[in-house]
Amino acid sequence: MTALPVLPSAAVACCSPMTAGVLEDDQAEALARMFKALGDPHRVKLLSIIAAADDKEACVCDLTEPVGLSQPTVSHHMKLLVEAGLVTREQRGRWAYFSIVPGILDSLAATLASRS
Repeated sequence: MTALPVLPSAAVACCSPMTAGVLEDDQAEALARMFKALGDPHRVKLLSIIAAADDKEACVCDLTEPVGLSQPTVSHHMKLLVEAGLVTREQRGRWAYFSIVPGILDSLAATLASRS
């Protein structure tokens, strides 16, 4: 079993709320990459499937049917989610398992929250 490294905590807490001040270039790029990955309804649905799973992870073999896409297409979408820093990938034998990066969705939501 080969586990990929989890993103550093700075990646999860990369960005303060947009209303808290001007983002640094690297923060803006990281946010844009994540939101771009979420700009596709299939990827949003894939994330929701993983988040709703009992153990908060899903095998790529279990993701194809719910979204109605072929395994190579689902793998492509998952690769983009991994590259955006939203999910981690762990290879177990011939199957890849995916988990949402802990705290990343809360971090994204917090960037959009206004500080009143």
